[in-house]
Amino acid sequence: MSSEETEYHSNDFEWDELRERIENDPTLNYHFLPFTPQSSSPSSLDTQSWNHFHARHSTGKFFKERRYLFKEFPELASCEKNSKLLEVGCGNGSTALPILRCKENILVFACDCSTEALDRATEVIHASTVVSARSRFRPFCWDFSTCRFPKWLMCDSCYETSLHKQNASLSDIDNCERDSTGITSLKKSECCIGGMDFVTLIFTLSAVPLHRMSAAVAECFSVLKPGGLLFFRDYGLYDMTMLRFEADQKVGFREYKRSDGTRSYFFSLDIARDLFIGAGFIEVIIIFFQKKNYYLFPSYDKQLTCMLVSINLSPLRKFMFSLF
Repeated sequence: MSSEETEYHSNDFEWDELRERIENDPTLNYHFLPFTPQSSSPSSLDTQSWNHFHARHSTGKFFKERRYLFKEFPELASCEKNSKLLEVGCGNGSTALPILRCKENILVFACDCSTEALDRATEVIHASTVVSARSRFRPFCWDFSTCRFPKWLMCDSCYETSLHKQNASLSDIDNCERDSTGITSLKKSECCIGGMDFVTLIFTLSAVPLHRMSAAVAECFSVLKPGGLLFFRDYGLYDMTMLRFEADQKVGFREYKRSDGTRSYFFSLDIARDLFIGAGFIEVIIIFFQKKNYYLFPSYDKQLTCMLVSINLSPLRKFMFSLF
């Protein structure tokens, strides 16, 4: 961490008190010891693990719509007509469905490395009563942590053009870049669909190996239009999910792998800030929250602590950030 201390803002807890209590607990000491990462597993194994995960959790009980999205990210609620959104790591559609439901004129492109996840998401969307959901939901299989996004999202020529226009005013960029053609399929004569107005990373980046995160975030930046917005929500440091991992499940510093092969990383603000600013985003605001839940059963009478962080990055590629 740099000499400049990261600033943490909280709603209902003292960050220093939380950090001291957890890091001084001898039963949790193994989480914070130096760790030499093991050799990384091939990306094909990560994909296979997520395929198995979604095959096991294919019932409706596992699916829960993320209805908090518009409360957490109000900019999404005020998006313009015919906006295009790319959901990265769409899973079973729990993010795509509420977006399609609340914004009837938005077009959602959704990718995931798992074909099982895409099948589940497509089933959920098609079974819904959301207006024109089938035509507005465009799933495709893709691992953004190992491959560059397909050129039909934003081709090299359009990307270079967007970089040149970063010296122009934001209003000029909006006038030039805003897609006013409506929600239509890409025509053969067009080079690409012109980039995304929004990108979502909701509990996705933590599943990517740490050494591949920088390239993955840069890919998200590369498909955003100037003035576009990225929404990010993920696990934060000291989350109870992190503290429940055993010592033999560590595969890196703050990085863990479950018995099914899926992994989770737990972000601190400085790490997340470096990842996104390094990709070209500019920080505007950062807020840190804690959520507390209590169980009534005596054996589970423990406080569950989760972190929520919001960061808005601007002016040309905007970024809204949450750690939960």
